Amino acid sequence: MPNRFIVGNWKMHKTISQAETLIQDILAMYQPHPSVELAVAPPYVALQAVSQLLTNTSIKLAAQNVYAKNEGAFTGEISPAMLKELGCHYVIIGHSERRHLFRESDHIINEKLHAALHHGLQPIFCIGECLEEREAGQTHSVIQHQLQTGLAGLETQDLHNITIAYEPVWAIGTGQAATVEQATEVHAAIRSSLVTHWNMDSTQIRILYGGSVTPENAQALFQSPHINGALVGKACLNSESFVKIAKLAISG
Repeated sequence: MPNRFIVGNWKMHKTISQAETLIQDILAMYQPHPSVELAVAPPYVALQAVSQLLTNTSIKLAAQNVYAKNEGAFTGEISPAMLKELGCHYVIIGHSERRHLFRESDHIINEKLHAALHHGLQPIFCIGECLEEREAGQTHSVIQHQLQTGLAGLETQDLHNITIAYEPVWAIGTGQAATVEQATEVHAAIRSSLVTHWNMDSTQIRILYGGSVTPENAQALFQSPHINGALVGKACLNSESFVKIAKLAISG
């Protein structure tokens, strides 16, 4: 099985100075472990400062988004090559907030995945259903559609460089995480789809859970054999809670 993977998505939080303080606090209390990989995704403006602080540490740098083009007249966008030069190893693509607030389609997300992989960035590919879709019994069909359209044109070897994050939209930022049973059911379905459509050993790809992950519920989630880690939102903005989740990934 792949190592556990804990990613902190800071979203639109922390100025550059605040980001530096948070990273320094994390580094002061975090003891790396070979079974767990840790990554942080600060806002664009803090990437360079955080990258410098993470030099010669085990913590990886991730970006929260990317544009699919190498360069051009795309005001406000950031290219994969720019992120790579800043020291980013990972990039979050298809987060529910990008899908629902900024209307990113599966086609746009697919283009971003291809571009990121082309430039040597490893995508953290997010999928998940909204509350109305879950209540209508559409969870599995939504997940399958997002997988097949988002990953269209990619080969099995490409998928080994992608981490999938299942994040039910109804659980993000609400304080109401999916139950272990709900999360496990969807993670198992994702793995089944990878076997069916890409003929791959799904145990070789990391699938994270995201959606109101806290130190209080993380250990139970990590006990599921299908869940390889967490995409952490609010709890990653506090060094103590983020490091605690990382420690639980070791013992979970």
